Amino acid sequence: MILLFSLALILPFLTAFLVGGMKRKASSSFSIVMTLVTLICAMVGVIRIFPHKIEYILVNWSWLETHRGIFGFFLDPLSSLMLIVITVIGFLVVLYSLRYIGPDNRDHPLHHGESRYYFWLLLFIGSMIGVVTAPNFLQLFVFWELTTLCSWALISFYRTEEGLTAGFKALTMTYIGGIFFLLGLVILFVATKSFSFDAINLLSPSRKTIVFILFLIAAWAKSSQIPFYTWLPDAMAAPTTISCYLHAAAMVKAGVYLIARTFISVSGISWATGLIVSFGAILTMLVALFFFFFQDDLKRLLAYSTIAHLGYILLGVGLGILGSSIGFQGGVLHIICHAFAKGLLFLTVGVIAYAAGTKSIKRLQGLSHTMPLVTVAFLVGICAVTGIPPFSCFWSKFFLITGSLQIGGLIGILILIPFIVEVVLAFAWFFFVGQKIFFGEPSDSAWKVQRIPWSMSFVLIVLMAFCLIAPLIGMSIVKMIHLSP
Repeated sequence: MILLFSLALILPFLTAFLVGGMKRKASSSFSIVMTLVTLICAMVGVIRIFPHKIEYILVNWSWLETHRGIFGFFLDPLSSLMLIVITVIGFLVVLYSLRYIGPDNRDHPLHHGESRYYFWLLLFIGSMIGVVTAPNFLQLFVFWELTTLCSWALISFYRTEEGLTAGFKALTMTYIGGIFFLLGLVILFVATKSFSFDAINLLSPSRKTIVFILFLIAAWAKSSQIPFYTWLPDAMAAPTTISCYLHAAAMVKAGVYLIARTFISVSGISWATGLIVSFGAILTMLVALFFFFFQDDLKRLLAYSTIAHLGYILLGVGLGILGSSIGFQGGVLHIICHAFAKGLLFLTVGVIAYAAGTKSIKRLQGLSHTMPLVTVAFLVGICAVTGIPPFSCFWSKFFLITGSLQIGGLIGILILIPFIVEVVLAFAWFFFVGQKIFFGEPSDSAWKVQRIPWSMSFVLIVLMAFCLIAPLIGMSIVKMIHLSP
């Protein structure tokens, strides 16, 4: 078992360094094979241990005088759910990149730099695997910072002025979050001589609250929540494949994972903290919704949608702190439901940009006449992300609404009403945009699309299937997550 998880962690890093000196075709083909092997190792490991949890401590530093080890592996249902998202979408993104990253892309033709692209993408995948398999906060922090570095390099990948500025902004804002994480880590270690997840329970109530709030601020920065939300829309200067992975499976999901991991490990979090988490999430949703109506670039629209949906996940944690177990389950379930829905939408936009040379809503109309598969994929993605049954996010939103009702009283109403407003208006705007770009008389850009490569079409079909089966996978895992007594 330890061999499988060791391979799943090591292979992306090893492959990243090996592809550095390869030519384009060799680097893409090798990356596809190795991410597939990584996916297989991770899935076999998850299947073999589920629904139990395992912990292996491989390294301990006696001079640090810690009560627990420093480096190892930890897998439980929450880690397993994240690992599925990271490795499945990671493989699909690498496969999709086979033709997207190249000279035929009308939006961003690329004639060199493929090896650099695969180096940072594989490092990104490996870093996220490290985040979710870490057995303690220290190891999680090390890989957390690696994802910050990878996101900076990938957002800046095209080396345009826009991309370099966006990459630096993402690096700076998420690094600020990392400082808060580090402060919480230091307080935890000084008081307990441990970095383990459950060590927070050894703190006094006031210190426990302080550490949780510090971790929450770190998560807000990483997951682009208020007041740190502005870096994520600017990060759309990255290749669409990177935007997909960043939003669906990496970086921004690391923040919500940290808070979910802390919550299930800690007992006795104060009611006031639950209110901060919940209302911070609600405020972020409403602000992101406001910006929907001013976007012409499809990717920036999806970016603001991701900000809102990360708020859904944090709302679930907030509901859990306030006493609703089904609300917490809805938040965790939304991780996998949103991942495949948003991954499908981003890669659909990537196909449109690849074939038509634009992502502008104003310039696109009537794409259903020339891109039928893309039309179906985008509409499935809209249904999934806005919560139309039986598609993925319907189930997690159902849990969140039920959790709000379970809280009851004035607090429940103050959470439920703005949440319902966001759900309804997001649904209406996404379908308005979908109708605009896919139906009606085709625009010039719609008539001049080029043929879609098989690798991209295959990935869209797989993601459409996952928009239906993701809730089944997620619910079987979520019900196995046990909260700290």
